[in-house]
Formats: sequence, structure tokens, C-alpha cells
Amino acid sequence: MRILIILVLSGVIFYLLYLKDTPIEPLISPKPDSSSVTKQAKLTVPKDSAASYIGKTEKEWIQKWGKPDRIDPSAYGYSWYVYSKDNTAYIQAGVDKGKIVTVYALGDRVNVGPFKINEPVSSVLRKASPEPNINIKEGSEFYRFELSESDLNMRPLIPITKEVYAQLYFDQYTQKLSSVRYVTSDVLLRQRPYSVVFHGKLPSEGGLTGKAQRLVEEANEKQILDMTNVIRQKHGLKPLASHKGASKVAYLHSKDMAVNEYFSHTSPTKGELSDRLNKGKVSYRAAGENIAANYTDGAAAVEGWLNSEGHRKALLNPSYTHLGVGVYLKEYTQNFITP
Repeated sequence: MRILIILVLSGVIFYLLYLKDTPIEPLISPKPDSSSVTKQAKLTVPKDSAASYIGKTEKEWIQKWGKPDRIDPSAYGYSWYVYSKDNTAYIQAGVDKGKIVTVYALGDRVNVGPFKINEPVSSVLRKASPEPNINIKEGSEFYRFELSESDLNMRPLIPITKEVYAQLYFDQYTQKLSSVRYVTSDVLLRQRPYSVVFHGKLPSEGGLTGKAQRLVEEANEKQILDMTNVIRQKHGLKPLASHKGASKVAYLHSKDMAVNEYFSHTSPTKGELSDRLNKGKVSYRAAGENIAANYTDGAAAVEGWLNSEGHRKALLNPSYTHLGVGVYLKEYTQNFITP
């Protein structure tokens, strides 16, 4: 569901937009016959592709990619090795127990073979045909991810090997591949980015609390800022500077939505965006807000915003100069401002 509200008050322009991913509840099905397990696609992963490092050691990864610019925690048990200094080579590698378990790439120059960032969707689909049902069998346990029509059009899941999958994020406006996430079946089951039917037991999602949860939220905030600027650079726009005051306002709004169980730009107690910015003593000439909920992580939220017309306009608005990002649990807020 999407709403675009444009308000002009005393010469100040506000863009308010929201995006909410459908909550995914697992369903339990009868035990299937083993013959129903998805046949893996026959795709060749080049030796120098980032995808080829899934399952390899942290040492092997660093030998190729160097030391990360920073290491961020995630909500799913692995640590993100983030390479953000060069927007054209933006990549994150998830490391769990010394092994690479997931890779997310957004930079144009990153080798993500057998696919390519900015590759036309038509070319991608000649290599791999997305299926609405992806079946995974581990021992006596069976899982089936069921992709909606929207999933198939914007974020299909492609089997690469028996243990590795590619989540492709398409930009429906340019009809190009925006980014790629390679992931092991184990991490995929922890994240559960699609509706899932299963026989057996689902892996734990993590259940972080307190300081550990806040560290993950702060990591998502940094990544959302990074990714927003990578996307803006791709479209020939200047990067947005982080704004401490706007970030605090954004965080408080995400927390307010989660705690008080609503999803709106209008807080029952804190008011509109203008009220919240004024209370936070954030000066501005123009301001806008994107909100999202129930996404796996910051990368998924950003790709969701990119494929929603109003949110996309905010992300790619050339007049904005600063961005505040606030994440609380799975509530995401971006506050764009021009001081």
C-alpha cells in the first residue's frame, strides 16, 4: 500500500510517503514427497564473482577484497563486512563462524556473475526464469517459499546451487538489475523474506534485545544512508550528508510506530513531520519523509522504496542535501531535509 501526500505550508514543502511490506507468517503444511523439491537452475558462477565466495573462509574473502571499511552486526547471526568508500564498488559480505554466508552488492563495478549490476531485466531473464515456488529440503525437513506476482517482478529468488540462492532486486522504472543478494539456504530460512510453507522446524530469527538490538538498528541506519547515496550517484545526483538532528527525529518516529502499533506519518501523540522536526529543533526549508515496515533489513527497505514512485522521488530529489535515518526493530524512517 502506498500514499503520497504533498503539503505546502508557509513556503515549506513536505513529501510524506510510506511503504509497508506484507507481514510474512509461516504456514505448516503436510510432509511433501521428496520429488517435489525444486530442481536447481544450471547457472555458472565465474571464479572471480562475489558469489563464488559463499561458503569460503573469511581469510579467503579478505585476500580478494581487502579489509572492510567497517564491520556491522546483523539481526541474523552474521556480521556484515561493509565496503562503502567507493560507491561504484559498494558491497557487503556476511560472515558467520569464519565463513561467508551471504553477499549483497549494489556497486556498478562489483562482479556478481552470472549476473551484472545494471544488466537489463530482459537479459537476466534469458539466463534464469523465476519460479513462484522455491523448495528446499534439508534432511527430513521441507520448506517452500511462495513468491507473489510482485515478488517475481521486483525481487525474484533464483537457485544457483543446492545451497546458494540469488535474490535479484529489479528496478522496475529502468528495467535493470539494481542489486543482488547471494545467500545460503540456512540464512534464507532465518530471514524468510517471502511467504513460507514448511514441514519441520524453522531456524530462529535471532530475537535480539537491548544494546545488541540497538547496535543492529544503528548498522541498518548507516547502511541505508550508504545505499541511498550509491543509488543517487547512479542517477547523477549529489550524495546526502548525514544529519544528526533529523536522524534522531527519524528514530523516535520509527520507535513510536512500533511501540504504539500504528503505521503513519501522523503520530497520535507527536503530530506531523513538521511538528516532529520543530520539536527536534531541526531547521529546514524543505523536508520529506519515507517510512517502511517489516522488511528483512535496510537493503530490502531501500530497494522497496526505489520501486515505489513517491518514495523514489524522495530518494532521487536533487534539492535535498541531508538525510536522517532512524530504525527501530523492523520500522524504517528516512527524513530528508534542505536546511
